[in-house]
Amino acid sequence: MAKRVLIADDSILIRRMIAEILSQAGWEVAAEAGNGAEAVAKYIECRPDVVTLDIVMPGTDGMYALEGILAADPQAKIVVVSALNQTKLISEAIRKGAQDFIAKPFLPEQLLETVSNCVGETPIAV
Repeated sequence: MAKRVLIADDSILIRRMIAEILSQAGWEVAAEAGNGAEAVAKYIECRPDVVTLDIVMPGTDGMYALEGILAADPQAKIVVVSALNQTKLISEAIRKGAQDFIAKPFLPEQLLETVSNCVGETPIAV
């Protein structure tokens, strides 16, 4: 059975890029979210295997989502996908329970390896 991912990012372009990379490697995109509140709701609704989470989003941000998702499921697997200049926020997210992070811009192989490692799988090359 394919692993399922929730992609949370305010950029539709980034969401589509992540979805394409993971779909080509056999992942199922369970849901997408454009802000933190939507990410929490979609996580609770579909319980994916992993979440890719942007930290800087308008309105309710990724930190809100991180805390909300982990409150709903302390075992949730979350990979922060954020700009490299957000080092302080990325460190805080890891401290609060995110499993890993990947900096934008990223190579497809980096994304796939990070997400696969988060759920204990060997990545399938795309």
